[in-house]
Amino acid sequence: MTSDQNAELAKFGRLAEQWWDESGEMRPLHDINPLRTDFIDRRATLAGKRVLDVGCGAGILSEALARRGAQVTGLDLSPELIEAAKAHAQASDLSIDYRCVSSRDLAREMAGAFDIVICYEMLEHVDTPAYVVDDCAMLTAPGGDLFFSTINRSAKSWLLAIGGAEYVLGLLPRGTHEYAKLIRPSELGTWCRHAGLDIAEIAGMRYNPLTRRAALEQRPDVNYFLHATKPAAGRP
Repeated sequence: MTSDQNAELAKFGRLAEQWWDESGEMRPLHDINPLRTDFIDRRATLAGKRVLDVGCGAGILSEALARRGAQVTGLDLSPELIEAAKAHAQASDLSIDYRCVSSRDLAREMAGAFDIVICYEMLEHVDTPAYVVDDCAMLTAPGGDLFFSTINRSAKSWLLAIGGAEYVLGLLPRGTHEYAKLIRPSELGTWCRHAGLDIAEIAGMRYNPLTRRAALEQRPDVNYFLHATKPAAGRP
């Protein structure tokens, strides 16, 4: 792992104690969580499914998935975040399998073990996002679903997601995102296809920090979701 990646882990690890404060620095994640959970549930029913949350942080999405009836495994490389996730799940009486291990190591152990694999708000924080997409594909069972969310690399996204959210409104800590690491939908789509996945849908998301509401929109100008599927066994 590069020093840049270690810096990313340290940056988010320092936020572990604040992760579940709905009015704190992770407020936007809490605000968009119902929308991003619904996005999955409406396209691949969660109840009874084996679900992997890659880059789970302290478990905001993982807990929402578990409450929908999924059997959830949460994955993160930050020990501080995994410990915070375990503590909150225990206090919430939720059974979630949290692991502090890389997606590549888990793929070697549990290839094809999950009906649904999710990687939200993570790809723009890693040094080799294409490798993470490959890992997610390996971890998904044939016929399964994958969900990614990230931020487009565009002038509009810099203005809103970095300049506005971090420096003007202070919705996120300064330095949360690096413009060079943001990912165009065409790039993410290419990585998915190279991993043998089919693109089912790309949808934009808009977030209003004043009303604290999020909604889907057609154009993936800033934040966006990508839903992909893994071909069923026997299909090329």
